[in-house]
Amino acid sequence: MPKRDYSLLGADARRAVEIGLATAEWYHTDVPRKEMKALMQRSDAQAIRDTELLFGAMILFVGLGIALWPSWWSAPFWLAYGVLYGSAMDSRWHECSHGTAFRTPWMNNVLYEIASFCMMRNSATWRWSHARHHTDTYIVGRDPEIAVMRPPVFFKLIGNFFGIFDAWTAMNRMLYSAFLGVHPEEKTFVPESEWPKVVRVARISTVIYLATIALALAMGSILPLMVIGLPRLYGAWHHVMTGLLQHGGLADNVTDHRLNSRTVYMNPVSRFIYWNMNYHVEHHMFPMVPYHALPKLHAAIRHDLPAPNRSIREGFAEMWPALVRQLKYDDYFIKRELPPTAKPYREDFHTAALGTAAE
Repeated sequence: MPKRDYSLLGADARRAVEIGLATAEWYHTDVPRKEMKALMQRSDAQAIRDTELLFGAMILFVGLGIALWPSWWSAPFWLAYGVLYGSAMDSRWHECSHGTAFRTPWMNNVLYEIASFCMMRNSATWRWSHARHHTDTYIVGRDPEIAVMRPPVFFKLIGNFFGIFDAWTAMNRMLYSAFLGVHPEEKTFVPESEWPKVVRVARISTVIYLATIALALAMGSILPLMVIGLPRLYGAWHHVMTGLLQHGGLADNVTDHRLNSRTVYMNPVSRFIYWNMNYHVEHHMFPMVPYHALPKLHAAIRHDLPAPNRSIREGFAEMWPALVRQLKYDDYFIKRELPPTAKPYREDFHTAALGTAAE
């Protein structure tokens, strides 16, 4: 393949449409209709419980951080608050964008708006961005949420563990939308009827950040920014760590989530922060199954999926060498082996789509 063009307005975007990769029909494991209907049942109770626990912990940690400020004894509480603000909110944004966290729609919308602000994402833009991500997962030129491009840029990957490049990009896009309108790339997936909301959300976010900065200057302290804004940086590491594992080192330009997504078993704390998105093949196959039902979905279809990585550490041990190899061979990817009980990959289509088969 020629050098990949990740722009949504570039040559690969046009190529994806021409060869049928855009809005293609994806492979799904067969699940009995009655069983799938049960798995798709939404519940307010579980999401309310988890949300109360999340915000209760955030209030506790930030309260202790403020009370102990500026002593170093406050540091553990800021770090804990940061992970909930800068990482747990990523999974809440994600699940609520699907409308599956709560049964009651307004509850999804409220948490979605809060989480979007915390993650420095325009709630109007990213709802449509994520819809495109699911329609064209890791299709070059179509998916606006590709986290690991080829060849990988390692200083950016590592810098984003501290939110540096993501936050800078988000701030620039927020100011662009607030003062210049909707970005041309975003116009390719955001309906025109939503463009005024994109601008309005960007302006509201800009005002909140300016007010926080003004308060910090008036107080002569960064304390207000430790509560709003900076946690997106010092708390980003967990969502970046788990986010890289979703698709990193796997195939692009294919239409089988077993080839381009990764399921990883995680500890209970990470699963709470990540809201079960570690079952990522399952989520992409059936995105309308709520987070709390993903373990059951995994049990129902694991016979048709590659073996999951048994830990975060094992996932990185598989992924990181592949990313290093992609520095030299950007067509290289990890082909996950299927169990004997699984339906085989459609090799003919994937080879044609990739251009060059990777071993």
